[in-house]
Amino acid sequence: MEERRDAIEEAPVPRAESDRGISVAVDGGVEGGDRGATSGQSYGRVAVIGSGNWGSKLLDEVRMWVYEETLPNGEKLSHTINQTNENCKYLPGIKLGVNVIADPDLENAVKEANMLVFVTPHQFVEGICKRLVGKIRPGAEAISLIKGMEVKMEGPCMISKLISDLLGINCCVLMGANIANEARIDRIFSFAFIMKKRRENNKQRYLSADRCREVQRSDSRDKEVAQRWARLFGTSYFLVSVVQDVEGVELCGTLKNVVAIAAGLVDGLDMGNNTKAAIMRIGLREMRAFSKLLFSSVRDSTFFESCGVADLITTCLGGRNRRVAEAFARSGGKRSFDELEAELLQGQKLQGVSTAKEVYEVLSNRGWQGLFPLFTTVHEICVGELPPTAIVEYSEHSPNVSIMEGFTQHYY
Repeated sequence: MEERRDAIEEAPVPRAESDRGISVAVDGGVEGGDRGATSGQSYGRVAVIGSGNWGSKLLDEVRMWVYEETLPNGEKLSHTINQTNENCKYLPGIKLGVNVIADPDLENAVKEANMLVFVTPHQFVEGICKRLVGKIRPGAEAISLIKGMEVKMEGPCMISKLISDLLGINCCVLMGANIANEARIDRIFSFAFIMKKRRENNKQRYLSADRCREVQRSDSRDKEVAQRWARLFGTSYFLVSVVQDVEGVELCGTLKNVVAIAAGLVDGLDMGNNTKAAIMRIGLREMRAFSKLLFSSVRDSTFFESCGVADLITTCLGGRNRRVAEAFARSGGKRSFDELEAELLQGQKLQGVSTAKEVYEVLSNRGWQGLFPLFTTVHEICVGELPPTAIVEYSEHSPNVSIMEGFTQHYY
């Protein structure tokens, strides 16, 4: 599946912006190997897996894997990027760093890197990671800008965990309010890192003294890794904050695309700002409730970070999911999302529709549709079971009071 060009190639991130954010895989506890550097030193070798542009601010060479394609003028995309320092197809007019080298060979792009940046559509991460098994350096760290999740037989799997499980490295996420075509606008992101040791049910007082010291050293290493990523991406206009809630940050970046579809439908129906604000409010409430039901460790405060309400607002006002959903509503639902995606995004991928399907699978498997009327309705509109106007007519999905018992602490 990773062989499809339109599924692999994302719009490159202009310096530190992308309307899809970043997920980071961090090896927070493996001894040995390059561990990056402190401020003022080299960060090591960085590889971007997907046509992102985070490497443009780094001093060292950055290999950027680009799924190869032939441009209308007959030239290869990777050759054009290397000759002009610009991705003329997916981000025209924005110069990449001169240190960014486009490489159509995935294995070659990552073989020397100790810091991996993932920026591919979420539905193709598994195939890409399987190709990288045994091909990355020991002790490598990774970061991914990917917003989405995989739904497996055992339940939902966050992309950060998928990367971690397949490559044997821990994984962090970087999400925030960012739109790719606003390359010169300041942006503030939220950054989260995964602690190597999970101790929810294992208080330190029950550990031996040696074990306590080991856990403390591990936590210290993980914090150093997070700070190193923050320094790597941070600029005077791109502020990075560290949040110890990786599931909350990643789910915010994932679920906001579903709400953006709803916001776009409202725009396409010309229902006005009051209705759109109501949809965003309900969407944020369902984002929080869904996240806390899946992961009890998710913090309320995360939804007030850039990855939460700020990213939701930005995406509902100007993201690609909102734009395509608006066109879908204006067509009366007669043109498919696939057709509109191909026409309007020119090779970029729409994440909201596939994420809505994945969320719906979780809801239906657990009998939660009645708890999440907005998420449920968005999916049913996307697959043609309901018309676009149903976005404000989903009373049949109103939360069931009996189901809501014991749930209100998450929902309100």
